[in-house]
Amino acid sequence: MTQQQATPDYIRFVALGDSATYGLGDRVGGECRGWARLLADAIGETHHVSFCNLAKPGAGVPDVRREQLADAVAHQPVIASLVVGLNDVMKSTWEPIRIREELLECAAALAATGAVIITVRFHDHGQVLGLPRWLARPMARRIAVLNEIYDEVHARFGLIRVDLDSDPMTARREFWSADRLHPSELGHRHLARLAARELNTEGLAFGPPSRQCGQPVATRRETARILAKEGGPWIARRVRDLGPWAARRGVHRVRDRITGKPAAAMLAP
Repeated sequence: MTQQQATPDYIRFVALGDSATYGLGDRVGGECRGWARLLADAIGETHHVSFCNLAKPGAGVPDVRREQLADAVAHQPVIASLVVGLNDVMKSTWEPIRIREELLECAAALAATGAVIITVRFHDHGQVLGLPRWLARPMARRIAVLNEIYDEVHARFGLIRVDLDSDPMTARREFWSADRLHPSELGHRHLARLAARELNTEGLAFGPPSRQCGQPVATRRETARILAKEGGPWIARRVRDLGPWAARRGVHRVRDRITGKPAAAMLAP
C-alpha cells in the first residue's frame, strides 16, 4: 500500500454504500455495526484507524455519488469501500447506463485520493429471497449486468474485490438475517474476513475479525415476526414495482422468438 496522505500505521477508512455496509442485520446494543465496522476494528488492533461510515439504508448508486462521495474524498482515505447497486437492480427505474457512468465516476474520485478501493461481485439475491421464477430471472440478468459494470471498474482502477458470486456461504441460510435481505452477524463477519484477506494480500498486515458471533440467533418465532414485518412487505413492494416491467419483458421475449428478432442487449432496461 503506497498512500501519500498517511503513514503506514495510520489508516483512514471510509465506507460508502447502502444498508449492508450501514450494518443492518448486525445490531449490537441497539445500534448497527456491520462488516465495515468489524473490519475497521480488526485493523485497529495493529494500526491507528480513522473510520467513517457514510453508508445509508436504501441508497442506490446515484445517492452514493450525490450524497456520500464528496465527504468520502474529503476524508482522504487510505481504504475506501464502494459496495452499492442491489437497490438499483430491484427497482423499475433501473438505468444501467447511468449506473455504469456514476460507478465509474465514484471509483475515479476515490482512486484519485490514492485509496485502495474495495468492491464486490454480487450473488444472485433472488435465490436467497426465493422469488418466483418470472421475477427471479430478470433480477439475475440485472445482477449479471451490474457485475459486468464492476468488472469494468475493476479493470480500469485495479481495485480489490470480494467475490460473493462464487462464495458458497451466500447460499447458506445462516449467512442471512431473519429478513433474508441483509447479512446476519455471521454474514457480516464473513464479509469482513474476506475483505481482510484481500487487504492482507495488498500488504496491510493485521489479523482478521473473529468468526465468533456474540449476538443471540433469532428464534423461529422472532424470525417469523421479522419476515412478516419486513421481508414480506419488501417482497410485495418489489413485485408491485417490477411486476409490470417483468411482464412486458416476457411479452417482448416471446415476440422476439416468434419474429426472429435478436434479443435486447443486456444494458437495456
